[in-house]
Amino acid sequence: MTLPRPCAAVVFDMDGLLIDSERLMLEAMGGAALAMGKDLPFPVFQSMVGLTHAQSDGILIEHFGDGFVLDDYVADVRARFVEAHKAGVALKTGVIEMLDHLDAVGAPRAVATSSRMRSVETHLGHAGLLSRFDAFITAESVTYGKPHPEPYLKAAAALGLDPRDCIALEDSHNGVRAAAAAGMMTIMVPDMLEPNDEMRGLCVRIAQDLHEVRDLLAVMVRK
Repeated sequence: MTLPRPCAAVVFDMDGLLIDSERLMLEAMGGAALAMGKDLPFPVFQSMVGLTHAQSDGILIEHFGDGFVLDDYVADVRARFVEAHKAGVALKTGVIEMLDHLDAVGAPRAVATSSRMRSVETHLGHAGLLSRFDAFITAESVTYGKPHPEPYLKAAAALGLDPRDCIALEDSHNGVRAAAAAGMMTIMVPDMLEPNDEMRGLCVRIAQDLHEVRDLLAVMVRK
């Protein structure tokens, strides 16, 4: 299978696509819930994947209900996540090879994430990857987060390209919705969420990992 048209740049999500952070967050959020004597079912966590912190906060407040103190819960989650992060957050399979390929063909690339810039600097900086991207669109960069297309529209603008000339790589349903709505050719690389019929309809491909994406782009990305 080939792409429907040539692409000139790649826009990456971060959490669950570049770094294996979603599992650490699931463990941190689940542990904090148990500490309160409550439960955070996996489907509730899944519904937050790809959303901004503000959007996720609304889901948490609705789920936990009366007596839930968001600030206390968030502080506990953050402490647990930071502790887990001390061991380092692993890169997802194929990240380095994918970036090496884009270097080889001279293709620009950006990150469009629902996380804040501080998180980007922590995670990608720890991995030594900050200098390998040309632009970063973060939670602070946009008025509307995913699934709104604004993050991907701004990523294309930052690269000086039409969104239709870009490939978006996403692991979440909300991210796929955002990228597709922006007009980008979208590839889903599933992490915590499996593709459904909607995702298959919005994506030009569902890939197993970034090695598969690199192989797909090997003859499609132009200088």
